[in-house]
Amino acid sequence: MISRLILWALRARWGLSAVVMACNLGGLAVITIELWLSGFFGRLGPEWVNTFTQVAIYPSIGAAIGIVLAVRDRQLNFGWLDQRRPPTEAEARRLLQVPLAVTLRALAIWVPGVIIAAAVFAHATPQRDFAVVLSMFTLGGMESAAITYLIVDRLIRPTIPVVAEVLDDTAHWSSTVLMRVLVTFAVVGAVPLFMLITVLADPSSAYPDRVRTAIYLAVVGLSAGSVATAALARAVATPMHTLRDALDRIAHGDLDVRVPIGSTSEIGRLEHSVNELATNLRERERMRTVFGRHVGQEVAERALSGNDISGVTNLTGDTRVVTALFVDVTGSVALATELAPHDFVAKLNRLLSIVVAATEENHGLVNKFEGDAALCIFGAPLALDDNATPALRAARRIRDEVVAAGELDIGIGVARGVVFAGDVGADTRLEFTVIGDAVNEAARLTTEAKLVPRRILASQAVIDAAAEFERSKWELRDILHLRGRKEPTPSWTDIPSRTSARRNGTVPPGERESAAPPETAADLANDH
Repeated sequence: MISRLILWALRARWGLSAVVMACNLGGLAVITIELWLSGFFGRLGPEWVNTFTQVAIYPSIGAAIGIVLAVRDRQLNFGWLDQRRPPTEAEARRLLQVPLAVTLRALAIWVPGVIIAAAVFAHATPQRDFAVVLSMFTLGGMESAAITYLIVDRLIRPTIPVVAEVLDDTAHWSSTVLMRVLVTFAVVGAVPLFMLITVLADPSSAYPDRVRTAIYLAVVGLSAGSVATAALARAVATPMHTLRDALDRIAHGDLDVRVPIGSTSEIGRLEHSVNELATNLRERERMRTVFGRHVGQEVAERALSGNDISGVTNLTGDTRVVTALFVDVTGSVALATELAPHDFVAKLNRLLSIVVAATEENHGLVNKFEGDAALCIFGAPLALDDNATPALRAARRIRDEVVAAGELDIGIGVARGVVFAGDVGADTRLEFTVIGDAVNEAARLTTEAKLVPRRILASQAVIDAAAEFERSKWELRDILHLRGRKEPTPSWTDIPSRTSARRNGTVPPGERESAAPPETAADLANDH
């Protein structure tokens, strides 16, 4: 019901003037009843009609002026509603000042009327009680203005979400929570109590009249106070409840939150800030997702946090023992020649999807894609207590899934050693990478792995560091003399599992007669 009345007052041409006049007439009615109950009218004598006529002249003029100005305000501040368009920036800023402007004008119209009415009434009474009458009308005017402020402030609230789309900041000093609390206190307590004091201190009124008037003022104060307090409590509690729910949703990861901005107080600013928070978090999450797709989630976390997630405070990197896994496609040059480019890329993307899934699910990092090859790191930037076991497990999974797909032939090399893991580049362009002999060794083993039946070769250091249950799945294949290395390298390959081969219906391509030419994956290692 209240919402419908508010919408009517906003849209109707006479709506604002009706609200303002109702507030002022309400204040005038309170004063009139108060004077009647206190016995003041009985002291006017036989000329009371003439006195009332004189007093009523200015209120009639003031009411006409108020109605004209309220209609003008309605057209000036809410004309964009009639035109069904958003307000301009100037219109939006004027709208925020409407409660204060209407209230100050109401007070300005009341002041001459208070003085005139008090002078006429005091002159007509034998006791010349000018101070009492002046106090009554002054307090009544203040009560009327305070109620006008609260109602007009509530009246414009449905337009604030639209204004918020135009202005970044909808807060206005005249509509702060403190101002609303002070005005509500004036309506609830201060003005009614001062009226009560004035009535009780009036020596011209009889005792029964003062008691009766005091009871009336108490009832008016309690009634107005309950309504004003309830409105204030709702104006604060409702948006705070909405804000709490929004922050709870954000805390639980729901970033598609938008709080409607419905206040010109600090609460409106808080609503705006929560919306900005959700927007910034969404943007950060989008950056994290896009960044993570390019460099890996662990590296993205490290870069966005400004610190090494393993706890190392040196942002340029550090040396550590890692396990490197290198994957390269066999015969990629011939495939690129035989297949259409988009077909070859599609096959390559399916392979790399297998590599990424197997690596990340074993807590590794796909450090980079190098054409048809990929370098995966276990132990950096995310430190692992055992980085050899998950690397071997990932290698077997990649090989098995590629064999099951039957699209490409690959070689996988796995090596372990001390590397530098950190950021390299310039101030304007950084890349997380690993540099060390283990990377080169993995690339060399990849070249040799393309020639063995199981398509995987791992160095002795990897096997020695792996857990016993994983080590038992591997056997020594050969002692290799890798290009660029002085010492011979013991190479291990995994033991075939007949059960898994029968279940998949596949046999690694090397267990068939295969004479695929070795690919130059080791040449890629020169970049490391």
